[in-house]
Amino acid sequence: MSDYTPGQLVCPIPISEYPKVLLAHGGGGTLMHQLIGKIFAPTFKSDLQQAEHDAATLPINGGRIAFTTDSFVVNPMIFPGGNIGSLAVHGTVNDLAMAGAKPLYLSAGFILEEGLDMETLWTVVQAMQSAAEEAGVQIVTGDTKVVDRGKGDGVFINTAGIGLIPDDVEISPKRIEPGDAVIVNGDLGRHGMAIIAAREGIGFETSIESDSASLHHLVSALLANGINVHCLRDLTRGGLVSATNELASASGHSIQINEASLPVREDVNAMCELLGFDPMSVANEGRFMAVVAPDDAEKAVEILRGLPHGEGAVAIGTVSEGGSLVTLKSRFGAARVLSMLSGEQLPRIC
Repeated sequence: MSDYTPGQLVCPIPISEYPKVLLAHGGGGTLMHQLIGKIFAPTFKSDLQQAEHDAATLPINGGRIAFTTDSFVVNPMIFPGGNIGSLAVHGTVNDLAMAGAKPLYLSAGFILEEGLDMETLWTVVQAMQSAAEEAGVQIVTGDTKVVDRGKGDGVFINTAGIGLIPDDVEISPKRIEPGDAVIVNGDLGRHGMAIIAAREGIGFETSIESDSASLHHLVSALLANGINVHCLRDLTRGGLVSATNELASASGHSIQINEASLPVREDVNAMCELLGFDPMSVANEGRFMAVVAPDDAEKAVEILRGLPHGEGAVAIGTVSEGGSLVTLKSRFGAARVLSMLSGEQLPRIC
């Protein structure tokens, strides 16, 4: 017999199946999308909510701004190629850039654990400021809280960012069309493998460094050169697989990825094979996917390859009509569906 009474609020996620929050609920996969889509989004419903972007597009004084927020809980907080401070700037700037915005201002909220070494904090803060200067943004406001020893993990950082969207820019999954080309700006899986190598003390002959970087200059270059950019998505939690599935679902079209075109470094691929990871589902922090009109694909790749963090740009797939599926065409010509993972292969990577 049910205990339900009329008017009673009922949690939309089956509590009997997931009575507790799991690490997978923050991993960029199916469970995270379920958490957002069934609890947060309908509860905080607004006409301005835009699930297709990591930044909201807001009207202001006849123009538009992009507004985003993010939190960073990476472990370890200092890793090859960066630290939690530089990562916080890069991640926030990139969320704005994927909406076609020029990033302008950031906030920074710090949650510090009692006992944190002050030299470590100084290293993080200095890296954050250097990354902001390089990206051309200003950190203009912030907040600091300290929690008891053992109740945190050194440093957690929350950011918010504001950017200005040019009048003639319209980037959205709704603009994705059959025949569009899918382009990435470089090799995949490096950030996640750099984090796990540092976390577990795994050594290779060559050091794997994170690809963490601000990418708005690449987006600006595409737009300034007249590339017909239909949609953008940074390849963070869940990697290429989650990003393509999100866009296929939002656009109502299918995306086919060519395995032979995927750029994965040999050392990253070897580490993924050793640990049982799929590089297509490993997080990146300096990689994005651009969906552009087919006639502009070759030019877009050429532009990206001439810029820092775009040297490895390559077209990896195409959009086809209907279906909302993501498929991988293997080197042997066979095709298989690429489904979004339930959670994250590697927790605490951003």
